[in-house]
Amino acid sequence: MSLNKTIIRTAEHVAIIMDGNGRWARAQGKPRLYGHQAGAKRLRDIVEACPELGVRYLTVFAFSTENWKRTQTEVAGLMKLFKRYILTEAKRLVDAGVCVRFIGDRLRLEPRLRHLMHELEMMTSDNSLVNLTIAINYGGRDEVARASRRMAQDVAIGVLNPDSVNEQTLARYLDTHVLPDPDLVIRTSGEARISNFLLWQSAYSEYEFIKTLWPDFTVRDFKEIVSIFEARERRFGGLLAS
Repeated sequence: MSLNKTIIRTAEHVAIIMDGNGRWARAQGKPRLYGHQAGAKRLRDIVEACPELGVRYLTVFAFSTENWKRTQTEVAGLMKLFKRYILTEAKRLVDAGVCVRFIGDRLRLEPRLRHLMHELEMMTSDNSLVNLTIAINYGGRDEVARASRRMAQDVAIGVLNPDSVNEQTLARYLDTHVLPDPDLVIRTSGEARISNFLLWQSAYSEYEFIKTLWPDFTVRDFKEIVSIFEARERRFGGLLAS
């Protein structure tokens, strides 16, 4: 007897917490920003590997709402790195058929970075081979709070009937409303926590916590994790067919 939904074994949407850049740099005797630069190069490799693996959506955690607590030097360096990434990778992403989206609260970001983010989204909007979503100034709780605020505003002006609000309603107000929920969430560096990433969306995601630091995370590692995921049976709270 089966009470479950159809079992899905394809990692169509993979989300990654790209952790360990600072520790990797320290092991090399380099400043933390050196690790972040290496991490940006690693992201290129992983994005390029997605089509072969059937991964249509890749969402990565680049900068959290809590990361502002880091030193001013590191934060400034990261913002400069984000701008450089957009400027240097834009043509490659367009040519590779990658559609880029950014999620998170953009208001705290400097105008130049916000402009570049918007330009890259527009440049790649017609692409569909890989959907790359980059979370900058993102936090799962903050996202739900912002979504709830927008939903409350619509209720206040009569656009939304509060009696009709359900899970699907809230999901439409999230930053990720155009994306499917992640099938698989990977965190590198050995930390076994989700750090406020995609809290709502990952309710039924599979998780892989691996010890490898992000700059050392290879395409081979990625392929192996996706392969392991696709061998699992996902029940979504139901029972397997017998």
